[in-house]
Amino acid sequence: MVEKLSRETIAQHAIVHTAMPAAHRPTIVDRSFELPRGLYIATVGCYLSFMLVTGLCFGNPGLILPMGVIIFLIIAGFGIPTIWTKLAPQSPVRAKSWARFQQDGITTISGHNSAAQASVQVLILPVLVLIWGVAVVTIAAIVS
Repeated sequence: MVEKLSRETIAQHAIVHTAMPAAHRPTIVDRSFELPRGLYIATVGCYLSFMLVTGLCFGNPGLILPMGVIIFLIIAGFGIPTIWTKLAPQSPVRAKSWARFQQDGITTISGHNSAAQASVQVLILPVLVLIWGVAVVTIAAIVS
């Protein structure tokens, strides 16, 4: 059932704090994703290489707009999170260096991964997309 409460009734039962409770104090937010910059650069490089390979092979003036939109989305998809990580410059948390990543690895929801395992997980899709693009271009070159 729904009951309408007046402001006076709410004020009688409300708990008013003069200071913010400790549980609600701001915490340090880790916006670094814990991966080194090189993995992001490699991922973007693979996607842009795929666009370059397919664009050079299937060079058609009608594809300029779709290719431009896709390239913009790739750059924005990685550029906006990069900007987001820098929104709190006073935060002591920074992205891991490659040496630190090699030493510590990364802990995910499924457990701890070494640097090699995490790199494979991050780069498997972009590399497969690039290989697929090269395969499609090769097949198109052989057929025509």
